[in-house]
Amino acid sequence: MEATKVGIREFRTDLAELISSGNPIAVTRHGQTVGYFIPTRSQDAAEVEALRQASEALDAMLAQHKVAADDIIADYKKARRKGSR
Repeated sequence: MEATKVGIREFRTDLAELISSGNPIAVTRHGQTVGYFIPTRSQDAAEVEALRQASEALDAMLAQHKVAADDIIADYKKARRKGSR
């Protein structure tokens, strides 16, 4: 993939838009390349996948021990009320 050439002032002005494009950018000054900006992929997908896996593991543990999520919430609320007294 070829880098998009952008002047340094344009890079600074349009930084948010350029970052969201996901394309590499060659930053130029007076027509000469002074640097490259290479955006990294967002961690969002990895974080969502990790959360999904954790949710599945929790569901499996609850099912294995025959515990309902609603019971855990009720126990938590009861303990919290007791602690605030």
